[in-house]
Amino acid sequence: MTGRVFTCDHRVYDLPEPLSWEVVHTGTVPCDSYSVTFLYDRSMAEVLRLAAGFAAIYRGETMLRAIVDEYAVELGSIGLTATITGRGYAARLLDNESRPLTYQDATLAEIVRRHVTPYGIAAGEVADVRASSVYTVPAGVSQWKALEGFCRTYGGFSPRFSRDGKLLAAPEKGGGKRFSIGEGDPVLSCTLREDHYGVLTEALVIDKTRNASYSVKNEDMIQRGGQCRRVVYTPGQRTWDAMRYTGEYQIRRSKEDEKTVTLSLPGSFLAFPGDQATLRLDRMGLSGSFRVTEAANVFSAEKGASVTLTLKGG
Repeated sequence: MTGRVFTCDHRVYDLPEPLSWEVVHTGTVPCDSYSVTFLYDRSMAEVLRLAAGFAAIYRGETMLRAIVDEYAVELGSIGLTATITGRGYAARLLDNESRPLTYQDATLAEIVRRHVTPYGIAAGEVADVRASSVYTVPAGVSQWKALEGFCRTYGGFSPRFSRDGKLLAAPEKGGGKRFSIGEGDPVLSCTLREDHYGVLTEALVIDKTRNASYSVKNEDMIQRGGQCRRVVYTPGQRTWDAMRYTGEYQIRRSKEDEKTVTLSLPGSFLAFPGDQATLRLDRMGLSGSFRVTEAANVFSAEKGASVTLTLKGG
């Protein structure tokens, strides 16, 4: 992998061959992230001080566009090394707070124009979504929350970022790669976790302004003996549909972590969030179709390359 730095004065600099690196793809929040360590000499001081952007290039393809959060220079047993770390472009929206705003009949395109575009982020996809009620951005929330809240409430999806840093404010179309992992594949490790803690049985949405409430229930978990209710307070002037969407979204999100498979394989950049994996590991009694939600790629000269996939579903 080649680490490429973009400075605030618009220079491009390819870092020396890395001693070790890690690139984590989530596509959303928590952000994509990276860390790269390489041999350092004094000629790099100005470049690192002005470093603002980063790209991970692997076999000629961009695997990540991100911001530079930090660099460190260290004198150790192998001499002088430097490490650069940072996050994906979602960080630009997380790090900036929105003003309190109220929208009437807002479109997603308008939300992107007001809350995303000013931070240097290009949109790769923007769904044709319009608010069915007044949409309020409360004081003290980030630009990410302003965008994500609109997408969740009126579109039923969460925004994402592509590997080249473009915003994907649209539902996934199932266009990710499909692959299979079975007993004959070189699985380094595999963990199955099924966690009922936090899976909601009821989401009660309350609008105190109108003195109205709407209850959405998770009948499957109720039948399995679960008892976990959340009360969500919404701003005034919500429609019944908006309240129902909010409750359904809360239950759907709580169910996402119910079954998780963590799987490690040798290699780099074998899969990305949104890809679909079919597992058949008979020794673990594990089979089914899973969605990749995170891919952590690591390399070191001592251990080589491996990728750890976090899979949900099944």
